[in-house]
Amino acid sequence: MGSDNNVLAVIAKNIDVLALPLVSLVYPLYASIKAIETKSRADDRQWLTYWVLYSLITLFELTFSKAIEWFPIWSYAKLAAICWLVLPYFNGASYVYENFIRPFYRNPQVKIWYVPLKKDIFSKPDDVLTAAEKYIEEHGPQAFERILAKQADRDARGRRNNYMIFDDDYRY
Repeated sequence: MGSDNNVLAVIAKNIDVLALPLVSLVYPLYASIKAIETKSRADDRQWLTYWVLYSLITLFELTFSKAIEWFPIWSYAKLAAICWLVLPYFNGASYVYENFIRPFYRNPQVKIWYVPLKKDIFSKPDDVLTAAEKYIEEHGPQAFERILAKQADRDARGRRNNYMIFDDDYRY
């Protein structure tokens, strides 16, 4: 009888080690395969978002592993967060997508793709206006206007042929 209490105590102390792989990997893998086989967009969104968030949590853990060691409650907090993301009752991953990722994606506030190149400390900053001025000096204003017109044509065609669908009422 005494050994049964010891086993239960060990299980209670290590519930995070036992439950975390089941909740964070096994069930999501099963649910993801099941979602692939259905035509519903809602479950696809739930599980794709879950895997992105799980990857971010893992990267966070790998990056800050030394600091996380100082917080003994981290594994329990991670288990609670993963349960919220995974369990169908909460649908936390879908909530994060709808309230944080989708609004940012649909209406980006910051353009992150342009990264200026610095050749050396004393050179003029390499930004879009400087590059445009340099191009006009080398090729003339007519060449620059042709590039702008070509880009405007491409953008107009892209808007006409845009197949990205963000309408919530769309069904497969």
